[in-house]
Amino acid sequence: MASAAFLHLSSSTSSSFALSFKSSRQFSPQSIHVSKNLSFTVKASTSLDYSAPSKSKTNPSSWKWKFEGNSVNIHFERLESDGGAADRPRKNILMVPTISDVSTVEEWRLVAEEIVGKNGGVNWSATIVDWPGLGYSDRPKLDYNADVMERFLVDFVSSADSPISSFVTDEEYVVFGGGHAATIAARATKKGFLKPKAIAAVAPTWAGPLPIVFGRDSSMETRYGLLRGTMRAPAVGWMMYNFLVSNEKAIRSQYKSHVYADPENVTPSIIESRYALTKQKGARYVPAAFLTGLLDPVNSREEFLEIFAGLDGVTPVLVMSAFGAPKRSKAEMEALRGAKGVREFVEVPGALLPQEEYPKVVAEELYRFLLENC
Repeated sequence: MASAAFLHLSSSTSSSFALSFKSSRQFSPQSIHVSKNLSFTVKASTSLDYSAPSKSKTNPSSWKWKFEGNSVNIHFERLESDGGAADRPRKNILMVPTISDVSTVEEWRLVAEEIVGKNGGVNWSATIVDWPGLGYSDRPKLDYNADVMERFLVDFVSSADSPISSFVTDEEYVVFGGGHAATIAARATKKGFLKPKAIAAVAPTWAGPLPIVFGRDSSMETRYGLLRGTMRAPAVGWMMYNFLVSNEKAIRSQYKSHVYADPENVTPSIIESRYALTKQKGARYVPAAFLTGLLDPVNSREEFLEIFAGLDGVTPVLVMSAFGAPKRSKAEMEALRGAKGVREFVEVPGALLPQEEYPKVVAEELYRFLLENC
């Protein structure tokens, strides 16, 4: 699920697999650092607050994504202010979940509610969309890779029948993405396929769990291919997937070790919800690609930095790192501190899902960024 996952692959052709998880957390939520010698102080709650702000309403819906002869049902949710002044400008936020085996729109809901519920000078609306093959979207057996995911994101924004096309005219929208989603959105923007007013990259990553640990030499790529093929196969694929991913013990271990910074925030309801996602038909196909690096938008830190450098002077970028992110993922986030193309760099409480674990803190930082840049 996350870049702190470890998979042991034997050197024999009949490889055996075992998954374990480790964490390297240094949780110090008392200060937030911003580039250019600015600093802010925040006080973070040690428990999740799921109280919803008032004056907002959620409209869940679906959209048919046409891709290579497939019609994929895509789940999305739109939040709008309820009763906002008609004379205030309306601006739109596209929120894209972190790519993982339990990716879901739920990780952004509370942040969306916080921002949309603000009684400011703008009527903000937010659209949260599940990736194809993840969340509550359909999960067909496609050959998933980073290019497919980028194509989906671009189509969701710009297709003639897109559910948000009327909301993003004249580029009056911003993109918030977590993990790999942030990097894929930045890559599409660098190419000119997306033209948002601004981008916020929350705990951005670029390497899947296995490549970030074991690298990408030819020997490891062969083993990744073996694992990927096994997970996609009938019968044995489900057995492998159930062993590695689709069990409550594994999900709980991941959340407590490196997805959340505070294990006390990992509630039974969260684990039950995420476990249910892994039991949907076709649930193993995207995780098979993600674990083995096929969804990685770049292959090196240098390429990672080049993406953001390409946005310099084009699109304002906020990078939000997390104090408790796993060591290897944290190092990639830190590489963006002061990097070309990154207008602001802040640190917030959390690990790999700060937007879900500390939604109010994240929402406040994102709202400030919106006011300053949009």
